[in-house]
Amino acid sequence: MRVLGIETSCEETGVAVYDSEQGLISEALFSQIDLHIEYGGVVPELASRDHVRKTIPLIKQVLADSKEPIDGVAYTQGPGLMGALMVGSAIGRSLAMAWGVPAIGVHHMEGHLLAPMLENPAPQFPFIALLVSGGHTQLVDVRGIGQYRLLGDSLDDAAGEAFDKAAKMLGLPYPGGPQIAKLATSGTPGRFKFPRPMTNRPGLDFSFSGLKTFTLNTVAAEREKGSLDTQTQADIAFAFEDAVVDTLTIKCRRAIRETGISSLIIAGGVSANTALRAKLASMVKDENATLYYPRPEYCTDNGVMIAYAGCQRLLAGEHTSLQFNAKPRWPLEDLAPLSGD
Repeated sequence: MRVLGIETSCEETGVAVYDSEQGLISEALFSQIDLHIEYGGVVPELASRDHVRKTIPLIKQVLADSKEPIDGVAYTQGPGLMGALMVGSAIGRSLAMAWGVPAIGVHHMEGHLLAPMLENPAPQFPFIALLVSGGHTQLVDVRGIGQYRLLGDSLDDAAGEAFDKAAKMLGLPYPGGPQIAKLATSGTPGRFKFPRPMTNRPGLDFSFSGLKTFTLNTVAAEREKGSLDTQTQADIAFAFEDAVVDTLTIKCRRAIRETGISSLIIAGGVSANTALRAKLASMVKDENATLYYPRPEYCTDNGVMIAYAGCQRLLAGEHTSLQFNAKPRWPLEDLAPLSGD
């Protein structure tokens, strides 16, 4: 089955064609970072308008590389920005109706969760998934596609959101995660010690609001002393990143021990962070476990993961009715297992 995938949940317009037998056929991605950078974050109305402008040209681009007919269409149905989701949903459902092929609305985080399946070797079920992005920080027990049990969730700010806010405190441009990571490479280990939130109590939930406040207070104190120079900013960035990475690693270790599952995957934008990958690699080695993650370009939002996830559900006979609806809020555990599983 050859599937067209469309991703328009936030500030990236991603389109791809995936074939169940041949793999990835073609892909295209347009990032709106330059559009939103002057505002310090994503402006939903501007994001929606840019998706209107870019989605169809990108579809034409990937279809030009696909010599065979499309057998199905997958589009991101949620979660995400309502206006942005409606663009991809409307275009995807309309194309499917015009072509006479089935369409499927894909859960954005299921797309991220399955992205490591595009790599070689791919993880085998069951595995623990750490989904870590701008809007989500979750630990999930994954027994199969659609067989998800939420182990831990963010009670406030997600890790990616905390990265963006910490970067803004340091005067760094949007998006903050890569900026913090880049600055942290020049930081001095040990100069600042930031807390590891919720690691001194049982459970697998996350909370980064207190860490965000601690960062704000540290920046304010250094600024008041007149010592917020470039090196101090780098030292704060290092301490912040180290705290987030350590917190995520502690919770992942706890999840592996509590479930007895020895495969861990990480996915979502923050999973591209090299410090996080290195720390988790060391941890799984200690736990006799295995770590999987997608290549960096599939960590952020992209059409490939949507095409792949949609293909699996279309192959199982699922489809979305003509009366589609975007879902800006959509719990992952609400998804049904694949038909026949």
